[in-house]
Amino acid sequence: MKLRSKTAVLLLLALSALLLVLLTLRTSRRKPPAPPVHLASALQRPQPQAPAFILSEGTFTLEGQSAQRRRPLHPRPRAGSRDAASLEKLARRPGEPRSSHAVLPPKLWIHLAVVACGSRLEETLVMLKSAVLFSHRKMQFHIFTEESLKSEFDKQVILKDVDSLLYVDTDVLFLRPVDDIWKFLRQFNSTQLAAMAPEHEIPKIGWYSRFAQHPFYGSTGINSGVMLMNLTRIRTAQFKNSVIPTGLAWEDMLYPLYQKYKNVITWGDQDLLNIIFYFNPECLYVFPCQWNYRPDHCMYGSNCKGAELEGVSVLHGNRGVYHDDKQPTFKALYEAIRDFPFQDNLFQSIYYPLQLKFLETVHTLCGRIPQVFLKQIEKTMKRAYEKHVIIHIGSNQMY
Repeated sequence: MKLRSKTAVLLLLALSALLLVLLTLRTSRRKPPAPPVHLASALQRPQPQAPAFILSEGTFTLEGQSAQRRRPLHPRPRAGSRDAASLEKLARRPGEPRSSHAVLPPKLWIHLAVVACGSRLEETLVMLKSAVLFSHRKMQFHIFTEESLKSEFDKQVILKDVDSLLYVDTDVLFLRPVDDIWKFLRQFNSTQLAAMAPEHEIPKIGWYSRFAQHPFYGSTGINSGVMLMNLTRIRTAQFKNSVIPTGLAWEDMLYPLYQKYKNVITWGDQDLLNIIFYFNPECLYVFPCQWNYRPDHCMYGSNCKGAELEGVSVLHGNRGVYHDDKQPTFKALYEAIRDFPFQDNLFQSIYYPLQLKFLETVHTLCGRIPQVFLKQIEKTMKRAYEKHVIIHIGSNQMY
């Protein structure tokens, strides 16, 4: 995103205010704005046994629970359906078994946030679908749209009762349970309040180390496409900064920092986060590259050792790779999850077709390491098989 026009500047303001929207301490409340048409249509279609759609405190929230697949209780939906009604399907997984998850108190839910702007509806739906597909715990989705950001981002109290939050870009896909990245919160030390992955593994080919004209975290910077936050700590922290000698609260710091660095900011909110954690490195937990795996990790040759060992955990298809043919491996994964009906078998409808599809991508450097993309999906299938076929093979039997 280049700041080349007034429109771009306004867009940057909206993006850089995302965390302000999430974390503001102000107590004023206003009536939440009406959601855009494409999300409002989902609100107008009540279904039997469907979860509630809530427009709360300026946030479009979908409450739903991910669960393992069993024989469907409802007619099979058409594969590849991608309209707004798909939101209902994400939280209404057929045949959800009763378990301890059904009574999990809301304070223990996973909170997943995303900003869905412009033409990003399909990407958002596919991202949410991947989260539900591979996860176990109850999740609450917070979907921020352009309309709600327009007038509410600096006035509304958002998520004030949420302790922790996982924010992801719309072009992110989960290839293993969201539960697993949520566990990183337990690894925070007493000063850490957010977690992100490095922007690159090799400084000499990283963007920040070559081109940035502002401070950035570490030797390569950090990428904000996948960001885990302890909101309770962020609300009470005082952050060192380059504006005043004393510390500033989060909501008091963002705009002054933007004003100071706006002429050298290229990547919007990500640049601001790099500046913040440059001055506050003790506040950041850095998780491995396989939790934010991008084309940069393989298009110049494989450089994410964690993914080589464990497989990709979270796929980040930036550079628009889901929608062109430059990185067919990324595109194949996106389309496989997009078109997957929840009732189908993971092996037959995702894993096996991907193996065949990847044979057509070996002309690219990313396509030459298919095991990196398939390893976590295979592990997830194995866990699901062991839990539902072996453990639950009979109502009164356990093997």
